[in-house]
Amino acid sequence: MFIRHSRLGALLLATAAASAVPLAAMADETCNSPYMANLIKGQEDFVHVWTLGVKGWGDSNDKLVTIDVNPASKQYGKVVHTLSVPGRGEAHHMGFTDDRRFLWAGRLDDNKIYVIDLKNPAKPRLTRTIDNIATKTGFVGPHTFYAIPGRMLVQALSNTKDHGGRTGLVTFDNGGRIIASHPMPVGEVGGVKADGYGYDIGINPGKNVMLTSSFTGWNNYMMDLGKLIKDAEAMKNFGNTMAIWDYKAMQPKKVFSVPGAPLEIRWSLNAGDNWAVTATALTSKIWLVKQDAAGEWQAKDVATIGDPSKIPLPVDISITADGKGLWVNTFMDGKTRYFDLSNPEAPKQTYEKVTGKQVNMVSQSWDGKRIYVTSSLLANWDKQGDDNEQVLRLFAWDGKELTQKLEVDFKALKLGRAHHMKFSARPQGKSMADAYPATREQVALQRP
Repeated sequence: MFIRHSRLGALLLATAAASAVPLAAMADETCNSPYMANLIKGQEDFVHVWTLGVKGWGDSNDKLVTIDVNPASKQYGKVVHTLSVPGRGEAHHMGFTDDRRFLWAGRLDDNKIYVIDLKNPAKPRLTRTIDNIATKTGFVGPHTFYAIPGRMLVQALSNTKDHGGRTGLVTFDNGGRIIASHPMPVGEVGGVKADGYGYDIGINPGKNVMLTSSFTGWNNYMMDLGKLIKDAEAMKNFGNTMAIWDYKAMQPKKVFSVPGAPLEIRWSLNAGDNWAVTATALTSKIWLVKQDAAGEWQAKDVATIGDPSKIPLPVDISITADGKGLWVNTFMDGKTRYFDLSNPEAPKQTYEKVTGKQVNMVSQSWDGKRIYVTSSLLANWDKQGDDNEQVLRLFAWDGKELTQKLEVDFKALKLGRAHHMKFSARPQGKSMADAYPATREQVALQRP
């Protein structure tokens, strides 16, 4: 399915040529879209954690958990709000709209997307549930939510036909209406066979380039991990490619062979760098994507993460604001590693620390002084027994050592499995409504 919308094309043409650097210069989390406004310049006040419900834990539902993380607050380190949504649908990732007023949060199993209003960031409020992505596009497993001007670009992981890895991208307007859908490339593209898989999105507006990565389909990510590892056929069904797209045209131009499920994509935010990195989950490698001397985009393996033979399972990564360093979380050994990216052609690991019995997501403040980690990967992939730790931990980083500052035990509090994080801040000197004015489309969502 492909839906065209003339306003979308005009909007992308008007905005894609703008450099990412001025937009990102005041940013908070370094993984955010370069198109986001109203960004945090200093200390974040809250961390919102999108959490998988566990049967028998509290209300058993998936929920957004809000934690006060400002050391000056009397509520520091405390859960100040929970927003439950009905049932358990494999809560996974989130993303802000370009005006940063609304947070979109998706579920990989039942394909629901929740639009959450952060007018009062201490008390997020659900304003809409979007449940038509599968029926309208044939794609399931909404994973990455990436803000573009007036729009939300969503990367799906699977499809309705066979629940395999072939999937696509879906463009929504900020009011939640589907504008267009784009299948991931398949067949020969630029001399490499594309597998049609998807995972993450990373856009470099100045170069009119969008990168996408690849993971696996519903049949695999909803399977018990122990069973999956023993299933030789299932293990063949992981993505081994990245695609580079003409962003304005939304057309894939080249596909790279990147074996082992390349996951998160992080563009360097340093002015003039124009390169990105990813980590491969199954082969434990860091890959660099950049232009060669002839101006052609290339992808190459530039570093190893831990001991690949032990499958440490690199999951989330976080690049520093100056593009000089990279945090890498490895799920199986519970380690957070730091790589020096001063020479992106040859990253060097300079630090590691066990930050949990299992660790997944890693987010850092823009100044690089605070590093947050959460524990859960997928409901059926998390460890068992005492190793099934479910926490958010905050560490201070002084350039030499991670020092734990706080911990929220989601298991003890019966909140669920802690997965994806996003930061927010109290408005300074004005009301939240003035700081984050809603668009007409978003205001319409408040009406009966």
